Amino acid sequence: MRFLFVGLGSISTKHIKDVVAIANEQKIECNITILRREISELPKELFSLKIRQIAELGDECYDVAFITNPTNLHYEILDKLKGKSNFFFIEKPIFESCKYDYRQLGITGKNAYIAAPMRHTGTYKELKNIIEENKVFSARIICSSYLPEWRPNIDYRKNYSAIKALGGGVTLDLIHEIDYMVGLFGLPEKVFNVHGKYSSLEIDSDDLSVYIAKYKDKLCEVHLDYFGREYQRKCELYTANGTYIADFKDNTISFPDGSIKDCNINNKTDLFMEMEYIFDFIAGKIKDNINTPEHGFEVLKISLGEI
Repeated sequence: MRFLFVGLGSISTKHIKDVVAIANEQKIECNITILRREISELPKELFSLKIRQIAELGDECYDVAFITNPTNLHYEILDKLKGKSNFFFIEKPIFESCKYDYRQLGITGKNAYIAAPMRHTGTYKELKNIIEENKVFSARIICSSYLPEWRPNIDYRKNYSAIKALGGGVTLDLIHEIDYMVGLFGLPEKVFNVHGKYSSLEIDSDDLSVYIAKYKDKLCEVHLDYFGREYQRKCELYTANGTYIADFKDNTISFPDGSIKDCNINNKTDLFMEMEYIFDFIAGKIKDNINTPEHGFEVLKISLGEI
């Protein structure tokens, strides 16, 4: 299979390693090309891999194109790749603005998937089971972390997360929380959002975004920030039977009776399980695309408060 990666950052490096591991496991020949602004030395963890680098697109076609460049460049590169890839893996969010029409790009649920790794975890799947068996009155979701510690050996002030013009900021960067909220409860009737720059971080993107999503039978609060010194990624469900607390950091669920369930799946990362899903979907082993461009665009509208 021929794989194209657009851009080479921390997330695309992880994807490349997972693609190679799964391809080797399934005995699939793997040819990887990376499209970069400038050709330069690869990260050490990719040294042993046979990877071709290009600075411009040619007439070549690919089996899968990974859109892993800054969010503000997604539409442009997808437009250039029309007819040049059989399948597209698009990093979240799909775009940085709702002004774009994904339908003009020829991407559909049959040939494109928007990244949603949290929905492949055992923790998320257990949350789905709990919701099916319990009446949920309200939910509280939080993702709090310290941006300068995200990417070791990289100046956080120069990364796209810190730069609003590149699509950075918690509202878009941490869209996974909005995505799995919609996965759990469906589309809300209305969303209230306040966001902005509140901390002393040297960035011009928003470092805090707070939502209240109104459903017919419940409210859901979502808190996203870049300045929390203690990493938290949790979902609390308040039900008639008590409170359930899902900890995505530890892959556990705490039950009202005090018991704790380990939701780890074979010590696999969420990104690796997502990539296994992609390979199975492309091979026709899975028919349901859980994050189509249409769904990803609806999630973007919610994140930007445009519903």
